[in-house]
Amino acid sequence: MTIAVRIDFVSDISCPWCIIGLQGLEEALARVAGEIEAEITFRPFELNPDMAPGGENMGDHIIRKIGSTREQSAQMRQTITERAAATGFTINFSDDTRIYNTFDAHRLLHWAAQESPEKQRALKHALFDAHFTRGEIMDDSDTLVAVAEKAGLDGGEARDVLTSGRYEAEVRQEEALWRSRGINSVPAIILNEKYLVSGGQPAEAFEEALRTIAAEPVAS
Repeated sequence: MTIAVRIDFVSDISCPWCIIGLQGLEEALARVAGEIEAEITFRPFELNPDMAPGGENMGDHIIRKIGSTREQSAQMRQTITERAAATGFTINFSDDTRIYNTFDAHRLLHWAAQESPEKQRALKHALFDAHFTRGEIMDDSDTLVAVAEKAGLDGGEARDVLTSGRYEAEVRQEEALWRSRGINSVPAIILNEKYLVSGGQPAEAFEEALRTIAAEPVAS
């Protein structure tokens, strides 16, 4: 019997550990295919909601935000790059890499979820790729529309979402909801509204959690 699992994936596209965690989760789901059928819904979380237009240099941002040295910041980026590569995802950090406000990206993700879970998942991957692999300007409307099109979504509709302010209230409400539930860092992956897996965990950690759920007695 195939077990259905609900997965709420709370994350931000400016978070490299989020794509590492997503890659691990998807590998785990591939390992349990036939045993577990999961539907992933991506939930919004902004690491830098007050980021100004145009963003900020990533190295400067990390130094300012957590007080690390430039050497520590560079080492951290190298570690992240290697961890991502081990999952099959390419992160191209450079001295010019920037972090951007991601609110509009979250609005597009909310819209994509109305289209289908598959389209939201495709858009999430496309946004991570645009930000971390290609180093695109993630608070630019033209960039976001192009990313949506690459994910198989309608570019005209995506532009209308961005220019109209659609889903602003819904995204704010979702962000507040997850914070009210104690989510203060990402990624936070909640399985069946019961099990929490935090951080950019490897596939083994997700597989263990999924198999724990599959082994639970079925409620009568």
